[in-house]
Amino acid sequence: MTGSTLLFDPLVPLVVLLGLSLALFTLLVFAMVRRLAGWSWRGFAVICLVLALFNPSVKTEDRQPETDIVIVIMDRSSSQKLAGRPDQSVTALAHLTMALETRPNTQMRLVEVSDAQGVGGSLVMSALAQALAEEPKNRVSAAVIISDGQIHDLELVPNLDVPLHLLVTGEPEDWDRRLVVKNAPGFAILGEPVLLSLMVENQGAAPDAGFADLFLSVDGDPEQRYQIPVNQEVEVEVALAHGGMNILQFSTPQLTGELTDRNNAAVVQINALRDRLRVLLVSGVPHPGERTWRNLLKSDSSVDLVHFTILRPPEKQDGVPVTELSLIAFPTRELFLEKIGEFDLIIFDRYKRRGLLPVEYFESIVNYVRTGGAILVAAGPDYAGVNSLYRSPLGAILPGRPTSRVFEEPILPAVTDLGHKHPVSESLEAFAPEGGWGRWMRQIELEATSGDVLMTGLQERPLLLVDRVGAGRVALLASDHAWLWDRGFEGGGPQAEMLRRVAHWSMREPDLEEEALLATVTETGLLATRRSLTDDAVSALGVTTPSGEILTIPFEEVAPGRYEALISNGELGLYRLRSDDLEVVAALGPAAPREFVQTIASAKILAPVLAQTGGGSMAISQGLPKLRDVRSGRPAHGRGWIGLVARDAYTVQGVQIAPFVPAWIYLLLSAAGLLAGWLREGRRN
Repeated sequence: MTGSTLLFDPLVPLVVLLGLSLALFTLLVFAMVRRLAGWSWRGFAVICLVLALFNPSVKTEDRQPETDIVIVIMDRSSSQKLAGRPDQSVTALAHLTMALETRPNTQMRLVEVSDAQGVGGSLVMSALAQALAEEPKNRVSAAVIISDGQIHDLELVPNLDVPLHLLVTGEPEDWDRRLVVKNAPGFAILGEPVLLSLMVENQGAAPDAGFADLFLSVDGDPEQRYQIPVNQEVEVEVALAHGGMNILQFSTPQLTGELTDRNNAAVVQINALRDRLRVLLVSGVPHPGERTWRNLLKSDSSVDLVHFTILRPPEKQDGVPVTELSLIAFPTRELFLEKIGEFDLIIFDRYKRRGLLPVEYFESIVNYVRTGGAILVAAGPDYAGVNSLYRSPLGAILPGRPTSRVFEEPILPAVTDLGHKHPVSESLEAFAPEGGWGRWMRQIELEATSGDVLMTGLQERPLLLVDRVGAGRVALLASDHAWLWDRGFEGGGPQAEMLRRVAHWSMREPDLEEEALLATVTETGLLATRRSLTDDAVSALGVTTPSGEILTIPFEEVAPGRYEALISNGELGLYRLRSDDLEVVAALGPAAPREFVQTIASAKILAPVLAQTGGGSMAISQGLPKLRDVRSGRPAHGRGWIGLVARDAYTVQGVQIAPFVPAWIYLLLSAAGLLAGWLREGRRN
């Protein structure tokens, strides 16, 4: 295959040549107007001379024809695996392959698209743009997409000057049901009902259904059943059982005939915050550590602190009339009988029995703890005496019995082996200043009667004990010198962090539970964390993936009492995790991935793009298209066919350039013209 092109390569600068040509043309016009003899022959000579100066030549190219390229995008995302779509896709691809193989001067470029990483979805347009960038633009004849039409990157449509076609998978009778959470708060107030907006939506050729079952489970608890109208937004009221993160799982059962159940569930995570934490702090005597407790509790804006300090015990007789005292009477009946249930935590700081609280008040406190309340006792020397709180009805729930001995000497607190596992005291040593913790100067000797010993002091005697009593919790600190850490004595220590953890564990903060299974979304997948105080190895992590696959992943101990397992299969959706008797539900990405938001096959999304390129769509269920050649810019689809543009592209293998006419011919013709003009002029004279 060859091709020729006429070229001009002027022998003198083009500006000079154009000026000379203009001057000669002007003289020629003048001679013609004046009818000078022989002007036509002289004009012929001038033209031959100017043409010679333009130096025309012929370029001959040896051309190699190139094949047209048809780009075929095969969508293999998750929604393309529903029902009979995989078989339809394979059939359509085989048809296109055979048709293009029999079409002369044509080759196919196949690009397969899977679920996008991270957000998921079918990024077909990104794949098409990449394929176009890798091929010569003048060879691309058309692009064909085999997909259900649910494409999620239409904003990245490349600039196409060839037809784009869509072969649509799916069946006309396809239908699906989807659970949609329209509105869910990220935070809520504990104890107040939460309203969530939900809708059960039918898509496609769904059967008529007035109502649908909706199931709700909070933190894996038994499901609650509702009936809600289909295709209508409804509000569901939910009560959150505990503070911290609450996992709400909504689901609707799969019905016979719907495409998938992957979009029949949704997970909502709501962080329940206590409106106000009410703490009662009772100080038995003014001392330096009293301010430490007050500063700790007042630093949290969500804590309502009621603080009483016993400044004038009943046994004090100074003869001053009560009406002249500026002290506030201790409202014992209101606090310990009538309103005790309103407090989340009661702290006794160096308190001893003074006759202010009758036995029935202590019994009320014991009942308060057993039904879900919490007390924290910071013991001073009085705890070892005859007026000790242990020798009241509270002794039945306190985890440490005093021996009546008080160590008035330096002690160095230390975390026990169990304490390294317990969330209250784990990693506390990481807060130690350079050189280690500072010492305390007093400790009350105790014998642990129940609960867990988290820290010890002198002679490895219990220093910090915690225990669960009924539905409530009890903590006992066998020293009133924790404030020395706060003052930086001998370097100090994590006094604020330790007391904060003790207080919040007492108030049942979820992050401080001893036995827990937690799930956290990370960049590499879903990280499961198991916390346990037992010496026995925890059982392996049981995982149910969004697709229903059951996995067993062993835990790896990363710290005392803390185990981790990473789920990194990358599948988006709901995961159900189990270890021993603990269960948790977590969502990696959305509960219903992007591929399952809309599952009904349709060409509507791509229709504007197809129309812009002159291409069209065809349902595979109604037949496979024939291929036709069309001219660029003309409609490229019709009933039962799609069009390809013949590009006639080629590559140049070699080039030859030769003069259009030899130079001596120009000279001969110019001389002949001048001679003829001279003879014509002589004959006239």
